[in-house]
Amino acid sequence: YLTRAMAAGAMPYLARALQRGTDRLADAVVPTFTNPNNLSIVTGVPPAVHGICGNYFYDPVAGEAVMMNDPRYLRAETILAAFSRAGATVAVVTAKDKLRRLLGHGLVGGICFSAEKADETTKAEHGIDDAIGFVGRPLPPVYSAALSEFVLAAGARLLETVRPHVTYLSTTDYVQHKHAPGTEAANAFYRMVDGHLARLDDLGATIVLTADHGMNAKTDAAGAPRVVYLQDALDRWSAEAPARVILPITDPYVAHHGALGSFATVYLPAAADARAIGERISRLPGIEAVLDRREACRRFELPEDRIGDLVVIAGRDAAIGTRATEHDLSGLDMPLRSHGGLSEQRVPFLLNRPTPGLAPSARLRNFDAFDVGLNLAR
Repeated sequence: YLTRAMAAGAMPYLARALQRGTDRLADAVVPTFTNPNNLSIVTGVPPAVHGICGNYFYDPVAGEAVMMNDPRYLRAETILAAFSRAGATVAVVTAKDKLRRLLGHGLVGGICFSAEKADETTKAEHGIDDAIGFVGRPLPPVYSAALSEFVLAAGARLLETVRPHVTYLSTTDYVQHKHAPGTEAANAFYRMVDGHLARLDDLGATIVLTADHGMNAKTDAAGAPRVVYLQDALDRWSAEAPARVILPITDPYVAHHGALGSFATVYLPAAADARAIGERISRLPGIEAVLDRREACRRFELPEDRIGDLVVIAGRDAAIGTRATEHDLSGLDMPLRSHGGLSEQRVPFLLNRPTPGLAPSARLRNFDAFDVGLNLAR
């Protein structure tokens, strides 16, 4: 997206900034979903340590699948909370409210609110009254580019007034779910982003720009969704004691992707032959990899107690569903684009400052953002 936008002249500030700054790629956390990666970025550690391994997971204690947006699931302190305890002023603005409580957990003072619920902020809960009035923009629709623009505008307004020592801004992937790189709509979005980045730079910020995941079309040659309905397949193979498929992409905002991503975890009945079922799943068209729990958690640094017996990953052009009847695709007014797998792991890692101490061959993770920005940027 950034490369195509810069080539089209839509991001003149970023193009200039990268000439003197840092232009690298990094690996996101797998599964390449919002919650695991945002929490890795703000803790500096993988999900095996902080515990957040999806937007949604099966909670064996509760005996049900639940949203993973409650701070009780978090097993590590955030860098943001540590800074606030040390007396630094910290500000967090996220697009959707699903992340706010996790990102703001443990903050001492500071500001933490979402663009989605900016009309509900209070000093007591969010550190700021009337965020709408403060930012000077109307409440944006949750399914819109304006949601991300509100986040960036809030970041600039905070730097103009409060001057936080550390600010964390998390945008939404609505535009990327809808539009491919280089399209008119995508370039218009990145032109808007570029203007806000320039403003943040003017205000003196060291900017670290990275992502929670990439994005790919999950379609066939005709543009129709290419989906492996895994629960349907498992039901056909064993109706007596069916396995249970959990899709960690699931959250309250599924209109733009139909809860279809490229990563799933499978809980098997006690007597099931995991190896045989895994081999059978691996032969389904569109599946890239099937790993047992231990191997998946070792390879992707995931918490074993929050992952099913099998992890299933689809290829670049395919997504995984449960049953066809359980996915509402009526909201897909554009060809399906989504994320979650290995194909969405490579993300930008950019700074508006040079980092002479960063080895050219060093592997970067997106959760190196704070370390590089605070300790290596010049």
